[in-house]
Amino acid sequence: MMDTKKVYLSLLKKYGQQGWWPLFITQDTNNKTHRDWRVENGLTYGISYLDLKKHQTGFRDPCFEIAVGAILTQNTAWKNVAVAIINLYKAKALTPQKLLKLPTAKLQKLIRPAGYFRQKTKKLKLFAEWLIKNHDGEIKQLGRSPSSVLRSLLLARWGIGRETADSIILYALNKPVFVIDEYTRRLCRRYGVEFEDYDEYRQFFEKAFLKQNYSKQRLSKIYQEYHGLIVRAEKIFPSPRQRRGRRPSRL
Repeated sequence: MMDTKKVYLSLLKKYGQQGWWPLFITQDTNNKTHRDWRVENGLTYGISYLDLKKHQTGFRDPCFEIAVGAILTQNTAWKNVAVAIINLYKAKALTPQKLLKLPTAKLQKLIRPAGYFRQKTKKLKLFAEWLIKNHDGEIKQLGRSPSSVLRSLLLARWGIGRETADSIILYALNKPVFVIDEYTRRLCRRYGVEFEDYDEYRQFFEKAFLKQNYSKQRLSKIYQEYHGLIVRAEKIFPSPRQRRGRRPSRL
């Protein structure tokens, strides 16, 4: 049986801290002055949640940027999302208000690299509109609700499923919920673990850490790192199709 905590510690020892969620940081604050930062695809990893406010401007809310990234990453590779995020930053459109003011055609052009740009444009505009009408355009206001209520609110939005909602809760609002994606399912399959439902996977990972009586802040940090580590590891390991029947390796 898969020991989720043991796997986490093994991945952490092998790959080190991943620092998810990545953001676009301009060159005047590049990673040369921050040893824990690294840059991939033009985005910077390793920025602590408490430091996000340092990168807030009149046209950019880092927490909203994370939510935008969570929506854009649906059905596409992260490197494509990175291009779209940088485009939105350069267009000064990373707050709900600024994004909503963009003409639809302009927004579609900016996020086109992320694929499904028409659908995602609609998702982003509806999400931004909802934040403005119900939360004064401040995504952090959502964090005042308990996670279960918050999750229901997000899932009621058109185009936001469980993985996207949980990514927003964990990374944009720093609340402990484990994000399940295809990389996570692949990791589980290599250990012979499979479930029918998304939330069964989520609870499988969460229960190992809930027993430790960690604070919510500590749990959020662990879940963020664990998700980042799984993505890193599973990008390196060959997929089942690539292995062509070879005995799966374990971490």
